[in-house]
Amino acid sequence: MEIMHTIGIWTAALLTLCIFSFLYRDNPFYKFAEHLFVGVSAGYWFCLYYHQTIHPKLLAPLFGLGDEIWHTSNLVLIIPLVLSIMMLMRLIPKQWKDVAWVSRWPIAFMVGTGSGIFFMGYLRTNVIEQIQSTLIPLTYQGETYGPWAGLLGIIILIFGTFTGLVYFFFSKAHTGYFGILAKTGIYFLMVSFGASFGYTVMARISLLIGRMQFLLFDWIYPTFNLSLPF
Repeated sequence: MEIMHTIGIWTAALLTLCIFSFLYRDNPFYKFAEHLFVGVSAGYWFCLYYHQTIHPKLLAPLFGLGDEIWHTSNLVLIIPLVLSIMMLMRLIPKQWKDVAWVSRWPIAFMVGTGSGIFFMGYLRTNVIEQIQSTLIPLTYQGETYGPWAGLLGIIILIFGTFTGLVYFFFSKAHTGYFGILAKTGIYFLMVSFGASFGYTVMARISLLIGRMQFLLFDWIYPTFNLSLPF
């Protein structure tokens, strides 16, 4: 087990260095690690989908496999099975166009239903809940802020929301006082986008820190019997 653990550490460290080599320029080591990552990820997700979705929710109830008890109501699962087979027709070579077009029906069905489900979720989380979060009483103090700080935060929230909506109102020219409000809305939007970008960068930096800690404390120091700097 110790040998397998050492092999795993060295493999992960070398692959990490192969990925970092892209910082210099594109090279065969980076391409190898990239293709390996994509291939392993595809195989992993295929096995995950099969064991968590295809087998327990389609094959087992439809054919009575394992502990599943077959029932006539399970015949409705023939529809997703047929749609799945039709989608695989996309892999047929282009010279067989009279068969490959069948895959368009399940793809259109999946895109349509997915768009409807996503729209309802997006409407609830990004529209309705955002509006509810804006409708805060002016007496709200929050959990850690005093009355004046809470009131100032609510005023900034309402004013920023209003000016941001004004910027996207294109039926009127952005001139005069209306233009000032629209320009103020741009500043609020830029602050919002900057905060989102900063959060994304922070998440990526945390991943980089994790990799660097792995290289130092799990690979370099134990491998070369170096003492920790602290």
